[in-house]
Amino acid sequence: MPVQAAQNSRDADPERSIVLVGLMGAGKSTVGRRLAQRLGRRFVDADDEIERAAGMTIPEIFETYGEQHFRDGERRVISRLMADSGIVIATGGGAFMNEATRALIRGHALSVWLKADLDTLVRRCAKRTDRPLLKGGDAATTLQQLMDARYPVYAEADYTVESGVDSHDQVVDRIMEVLGVTDK
Repeated sequence: MPVQAAQNSRDADPERSIVLVGLMGAGKSTVGRRLAQRLGRRFVDADDEIERAAGMTIPEIFETYGEQHFRDGERRVISRLMADSGIVIATGGGAFMNEATRALIRGHALSVWLKADLDTLVRRCAKRTDRPLLKGGDAATTLQQLMDARYPVYAEADYTVESGVDSHDQVVDRIMEVLGVTDK
């Protein structure tokens, strides 16, 4: 995929947080950790923050209170994270679907959509048993439905970087290139 240079000075601003969005299995947490390390920034996984705030795992939140309760907590956590500056944040797959959350991210951070193809997502998600939206159904069918619903919204991110076939380090290289930043 061709890489586009930074659009303007806000893109390379070290005070501006970088938020990774995309479906489960796209590599947001792994790529986010490596990106933060390369940039000398703090990394935050929004799902970890949600679990810490709730005192429960995400599957437990879904099972006990349902998806809407989880999404409400997710919005609150991301709002709190937007108050920090200069961090790298991996969001859950559904976070960017909320219009208010998208607006908050747009106003306080740069968003990067890690886009992966269906085969990659199925392969990566098959390794995990903690994906509430994949519970009790065919992973490929569910992921395709999520792609159909979410990819048009993810496309509103500031940047799109393919994350399926290359190594995580190559994905980090592409993110840094589109943001117009160099290693610290």
